[in-house]
Amino acid sequence: MDVHAALKGQYHAALAMLRQAIERCPDPQWNGGPHTVPFWRVAYHTLYFTHLYLQQSEELFRPWESHREDYHDLPWPPGSGKVIDEPYTKAELLDYWRMVDGRVDADVDALDLEAAESGFSWHRTMPKFEHQLHNIRHIQHHTAMLAARLQSTGGAELDWVRTGAGESARAP
Repeated sequence: MDVHAALKGQYHAALAMLRQAIERCPDPQWNGGPHTVPFWRVAYHTLYFTHLYLQQSEELFRPWESHREDYHDLPWPPGSGKVIDEPYTKAELLDYWRMVDGRVDADVDALDLEAAESGFSWHRTMPKFEHQLHNIRHIQHHTAMLAARLQSTGGAELDWVRTGAGESARAP
């Protein structure tokens, strides 16, 4: 089994579902709605950490050229933290999505999946391969949250994407 190929396929599949959530978010929900943390901020957080954790270490990470300080953190508890007056637009996050998705293959190929540590001080004891699974689960977690927001307001459902080849189907 080619582990690198499997990881790349699942990254692309998870990111494709995140892209659907971003694209299908109605404008009133993008920076509003009943949730304390806006839709766009959850989407940006997800992309930022996907991009970060695709690196071998935190020292090798170079933020997106349009990164704004503190935008990537989700406030905890919700409602705390810095108030952001200038949210990213859907077009900006789709640009970032294209950049992150476009880097997946090269970034995964460059990883030492045998490394005993993740390369990130806050996940130091997690082996690199497990850290990549953690990263994919993180994408799925937040994409599911965003999908639930869309569904709860009568919005569009996301199509399940099975592989990085773009094979999709309604989830059973």
